[in-house]
Amino acid sequence: MLENVLAHTVTATVTDQNADYIFAQLDGMTFKLAKNELLKMPKMGAKITGWAYENEKHELQLTKNPPKSGIDKYAWGTVVKVQRNLGVFVDVGLPNKDVVVSMDDLPAMPELWPAKGDRLMIALQVDSHDRIWGKLATDTMIKGISDKADQRMKNKNVTATVFQVKLNGTHVITSNYQLGYIHPSEREVEPRLGEVVNARVIGINERGELNLSLKPRAFEAISDDAQMILAALQHSATQTLPYTDKSSPEEIKTYFGISKGAFKRAIGHLMKAGLVHQEKGILYLNQQN
Repeated sequence: MLENVLAHTVTATVTDQNADYIFAQLDGMTFKLAKNELLKMPKMGAKITGWAYENEKHELQLTKNPPKSGIDKYAWGTVVKVQRNLGVFVDVGLPNKDVVVSMDDLPAMPELWPAKGDRLMIALQVDSHDRIWGKLATDTMIKGISDKADQRMKNKNVTATVFQVKLNGTHVITSNYQLGYIHPSEREVEPRLGEVVNARVIGINERGELNLSLKPRAFEAISDDAQMILAALQHSATQTLPYTDKSSPEEIKTYFGISKGAFKRAIGHLMKAGLVHQEKGILYLNQQN
């Protein structure tokens, strides 16, 4: 049984070598260790220490460069492959071995599985068949490493990784290790487990956790024509323009280069977003924005 050897640092006795590897034995098992990991070559019979694993060719191997993840030790890894009948393969830093997170530990809906390039926080575990698996960090573990946010983060942009998908919303942890929650009403599409999202802080609860939105700000959601009108207002010394939906098509075409219909639609979007208002032939930029 390799359960107490694999994914552990062990000491073995050097027994042989070839051009690329040193071979060492431990309890009748032979491990290989790449020579390019060593500063100097050990003598036959010398003791050598390394982190033990089984590589993708099912060979026992030692490395001087253990992964950041380990037994009861959590770290981020990058998803490199998805296999629907097995799970997802995660790069934990080993040169010739990716670790599988079992499909049993992934969301029931396949569309919420991690995709290539997503990231998962995992530890390692060895099963009764001497296979190393990735073990997802639990909600309790994620909360244990998180920091509280303060009210100054309101309306800030954050980058966050999804660590839990639930019917009541998406749970994330930011790049600064603050917990966040995305209500279903604040997203157009449900993010995948492990997906990195760019979100906006819309509130901070009493526990110092962020309420987030994946929807754009009002000014980010408006059309190009509305953006142009908004920019013209912002660059006006008085933050006003002598054009409204009552202006003539010729005036609008001359100044903005768009039709009156397009102008009215753009103004409507801006007013709905609370960014402008019009009064007595004048278009005003709302001061609170």
